[in-house]
Amino acid sequence: MILSAHIGYLFTDLPLRERPAAARAAGFDAVEHPTPFEIPARELRTLLDDQGLHLAQMSSGMGRQGEKGLAALPGREAEFRDSFSRALDYAEEVGSPYLHPMAGVRGDLSVYRSNLEAALRMAETRYPAVLVEVISAATVPGYMMAVPDDLLALARNYPHLRILVDSFHVRACGQDPVTVLREAGAALGHVHVADHPGRHEPGTGSIDFDALLQALSEIGYRGAVGFEYVPSSGDHLAWMENFRNSAGFG
Repeated sequence: MILSAHIGYLFTDLPLRERPAAARAAGFDAVEHPTPFEIPARELRTLLDDQGLHLAQMSSGMGRQGEKGLAALPGREAEFRDSFSRALDYAEEVGSPYLHPMAGVRGDLSVYRSNLEAALRMAETRYPAVLVEVISAATVPGYMMAVPDDLLALARNYPHLRILVDSFHVRACGQDPVTVLREAGAALGHVHVADHPGRHEPGTGSIDFDALLQALSEIGYRGAVGFEYVPSSGDHLAWMENFRNSAGFG
């Protein structure tokens, strides 16, 4: 397992191009960002290579302001597939193993499934795999993929699909992140960490991260754990040494 800094949340006092170096200096092994497109793919790959990092995951685009993705939005199918195709090229050039087609707000399940199937076909012979996650209704009201059980059902129905389990969103849905991780099993592609409530760094809320790490060990997870949290203070990285030692990261 490796530690990934979500540079849409962390090191945001710096321009995007400078955040990978800051993440490396802080001790992270990878970075991630949903929409890194302002940096050309070749340039971003060079920035990451120079720091000994990789891009752990990204999205295929957010759509318009407030939409949070296109995959489930009726009447936007052609736009979604074009954006996914472009993002797939970008992710492959950068070297990201996962591409997340975000569902969007107030979408349609049949549209979502159709677009997911199209995305899986497009990615079938490519390097990045398709990744999906739950975003809790308390955080983004009306988001199409908002229930952990629906996420797990998708993984059962689409064996090549990989899922992202976010500790904060799962707890915000009233469920136990440890249970969801165990149920995800081999379908687990990526993990996001933030405590609950507050969505701050580990140790600021009620989530038992020792139990979370134990569950990851039990299912044999060897992927990246991404830290997508809102820093509570200037010393918000104090958790890192103990977390790394407890998890056997490195």
